[in-house]
Amino acid sequence: MQKEKEGILLESGTNEIEIMKFSVLGEFYGINVAKVREIIMSEKVKPMPHAHPAVEGIFKPRESLITVINLAYYLSGTRPENGGRDLFIVTNFNKMTVAFRVQGIEGISRISWRDIQKPDKTIANGDESVATGIAQCEGQLVTILDFEKIVAEIAPETSIQVSEVEAMGDRPLCESPIMIAEDSILLRRMIDDSLERAGFTNIMNFNNGQEAWDYLVSIKEDPDLYQKVNLVITDIEMPEMDGHRLTKLIKDDPRLKRLPVVIFSSLIDEQMRRKGRELGADEQLAKPEIGHLISILDELLTKYSKDMEKLQGQKNA
Repeated sequence: MQKEKEGILLESGTNEIEIMKFSVLGEFYGINVAKVREIIMSEKVKPMPHAHPAVEGIFKPRESLITVINLAYYLSGTRPENGGRDLFIVTNFNKMTVAFRVQGIEGISRISWRDIQKPDKTIANGDESVATGIAQCEGQLVTILDFEKIVAEIAPETSIQVSEVEAMGDRPLCESPIMIAEDSILLRRMIDDSLERAGFTNIMNFNNGQEAWDYLVSIKEDPDLYQKVNLVITDIEMPEMDGHRLTKLIKDDPRLKRLPVVIFSSLIDEQMRRKGRELGADEQLAKPEIGHLISILDELLTKYSKDMEKLQGQKNA
């Protein structure tokens, strides 16, 4: 069945998410509806030699070949016998289309990001967790999976590539303070490493939009606000407060609205771009375009510096 995104996706900036709940090996898991292209009945898959053990193979529902990942195998290390009523969740993120085999779809729940909690370290095993968070949907605990991490583990070449930065050659150091709101430890490390290699030396990390917003609120009345932060990079999907809500709060605030905001997310498509523009985002980039991100940072920071010089000149006039 084809999912009609227009009727499901939420108004931007409300800090809510639509979770599609599904079952694998008797447990409930969730995926952001914004990642789901369609749900189809499982069909015969052509195995591929030397593929990752969790990759069943490929199939061709229409014009394009789509890779199928067996979630049961990925999550448990065992491959149960495929059932005749299994489904494929066909996803689209990071400019890729990937299908995941699941045993059943339980429905869709609308919840606030505030109601999604990060697993603690006793469960998450440090930065190795494949869970974005735990949510309670209609009385059931649902593990929201980090599908980007799953795909990055299976196919590392699809994730952020530091080689893109190295290809830029030597670059001048940049001390402009940059905030990054990103809940994935793995991706945060990759972004940090890439920006540091590109010469950015003043990076502040926040685990979610709420932490980033709390910091901005704490400094927004300071006389040197515009020296303490020059730019904000934010993911969209984050517990407690998502990137769209963070962008809206920044751009609606008289003191903070001058700060450039870059949305860097696996969810960026034309519909998401439209939402981001409505909220005032200065730029929106799809992961893993790290080289493009660095070029955009150069442009926005140069413009920000000129705007601040102009503002200071007006104050001194």
